[in-house]
Amino acid sequence: MKPTVNTTSVNCTDISEFILLGFGRLHDLQFLLFLVFLVIYIMTISGNLTIIFIVTSSPHLHTPMYFFLGNLSCMETFYSSTILPRMLASLLTGDRTVSVKCCVIQLYFFGFLVSTECYLLAVMSYDRYLAICQPLHYGTLMNDKLCLKLAAGSWLCALLPISIIIILMSFLHFCGPIAIDHFFCDFPAFIKLASEDTQLVQLLAFILSAIDTLPPFVLTLTSYFHIIDTILRIPSTTGRKKAFSTCSSHLTVVTIFYGTLMVVYILPKSETWGDLHKIFSLFYTVLTPMVNPLIYSLRNEEVKKTLRRVINKWLGFQKLDRS
Repeated sequence: MKPTVNTTSVNCTDISEFILLGFGRLHDLQFLLFLVFLVIYIMTISGNLTIIFIVTSSPHLHTPMYFFLGNLSCMETFYSSTILPRMLASLLTGDRTVSVKCCVIQLYFFGFLVSTECYLLAVMSYDRYLAICQPLHYGTLMNDKLCLKLAAGSWLCALLPISIIIILMSFLHFCGPIAIDHFFCDFPAFIKLASEDTQLVQLLAFILSAIDTLPPFVLTLTSYFHIIDTILRIPSTTGRKKAFSTCSSHLTVVTIFYGTLMVVYILPKSETWGDLHKIFSLFYTVLTPMVNPLIYSLRNEEVKKTLRRVINKWLGFQKLDRS
């Protein structure tokens, strides 16, 4: 536990900026890293916007599963834009400073969007549970009204806990050191720079984060427990494959997201693991938003058919314009 610092009696001047160390050790590879992350960002934005466009413009995809997928892609677009633009600017210009206010804002949106993804993944798993385990009642249970409530609830439920955490953090003082050993303003790296006792803030943050992430995680696990149990009870191999194909994409996304998230926050916090934390953090902050559209498009026949139809239609218009 950090010792309590009385800022009224100690000559302490609050700093206005932090330095994000990022990948500063790789000085000779900064421009190469910039190009790599720029390509990743372009692919992430274009992939998720494509999913949103396909889902909204194709009437036969106006179903609960694709409605939630559209919400997930929308969230991933914001999520990626919270992390990557600042990282790209730092790699390109070499300026790694970030104001305390901007750091708090980034932390706020990052926490909000991570929690939202947990809820959306849980809602999507519940949707697949109803589709596979209760197919006869699926149309009645998962109606448009419930879909809207579940989607809106996913965004709203994630908003309150992170707002409370940020309000508590706004009362903290930062007098130095100013270096954050990360490529973004992550909570553990940020909070340890405070110049006073943060035990209460960390305890409340842990409780609120658990309240915000544990229920959707348990719901996701419970849903897939029943889904897998139901699939294994299907007598025909063809039936099992067909049932599993409807949830395999989502299960892949859930595994990648929660797997890397747990590794980052369960591994011991030490200098030895510092670089490894950054690498695993890249998975759920940078790579996951990029691969999600690829997973859903490559493993989903409906999305692939719709995408081919859109491309062929667009190419047809191009040929007509040229003629």
